[in-house]
Amino acid sequence: MSDDLKARFETAVEEVQKLPAKPDNDTLLELYSLFKQATKGDASGKRPGMLDFVARAKFDAWAKLEGRTAEQAMQEYVDLVERLKQG
Repeated sequence: MSDDLKARFETAVEEVQKLPAKPDNDTLLELYSLFKQATKGDASGKRPGMLDFVARAKFDAWAKLEGRTAEQAMQEYVDLVERLKQG
């Protein structure tokens, strides 16, 4: 993994907290899943139960990225944050 990509990813993680408007729920799930895939790899653990809607949605979004490399997820995260910053 290049140091440049890692630095841009870390900057994007900070910038997402400073966006002018809160992203919609689908975008928040995408940000979450890309972050988890970039930092933890493929989804692991037991899928949350049906009654825990939020945790289940987060897990499912992350699980959809299975097989994606950390570098790919970091780049997609950076690209998404750049699009959000532009409005």
